[in-house]
Amino acid sequence: MAPTIEAVIFDLDGVITDTAEYHYLAWKQLGEDLDIPFDREFNETLKGVSRMDSLERILALGGKQNAFSEDEKLALAAKKNEHYVTLIQHISEQDLLPGITAFLDEIRNAGLKIGMASASKNALMVVEALKVRHYFDDIVDAATVAQSKPHPEVFLRAAEALDVEPSRCIGVEDATAGITAIHAAGMYAVGVGPESALHEADYRVDSTDLLSLEQILASRSLV
Repeated sequence: MAPTIEAVIFDLDGVITDTAEYHYLAWKQLGEDLDIPFDREFNETLKGVSRMDSLERILALGGKQNAFSEDEKLALAAKKNEHYVTLIQHISEQDLLPGITAFLDEIRNAGLKIGMASASKNALMVVEALKVRHYFDDIVDAATVAQSKPHPEVFLRAAEALDVEPSRCIGVEDATAGITAIHAAGMYAVGVGPESALHEADYRVDSTDLLSLEQILASRSLV
């Protein structure tokens, strides 16, 4: 019999809100500065990936992976973040994805802990702007972990911060790398988005307004 669930751990981008568009525009601006144009299809490969790993992928796309020193790469990543922070200045609770507040209420009312495992270094700032900080018992973001998704470190750190065994956690993600990370952490993986990208999820919904703790727990009991 599967262990009793005690916590739900969320990714931020594409699950709580969708700042993916802002990330895309910020990376696109940097790419144009470097004469490395790319499209939305390539941008999909950056979802759930850390800032430095994303930069490496963009430089490789333009054949410039060896054109910059480590210090110069850090400066480029910082420049991208400046673009991003400028773009998200106006984010508010209006930017919460549909049904998320109701889902968070359902989890809280069930007596479960709620955590966040985000690839964004700006997670806390975004969560506070969305006015949902009070739901989260702990937030672990890319600023405090060494390995990026699909490595499980950020989910394992989130479980540790909540003082819950990973096997008693549900992870919620919208990216392939995130689902891989949840599984590597030994958690039950819930995917939000198309089956083509999230076919490895244990349970999947097309959009956030279809998330239901009751249905997720029921699906888990059938595994």
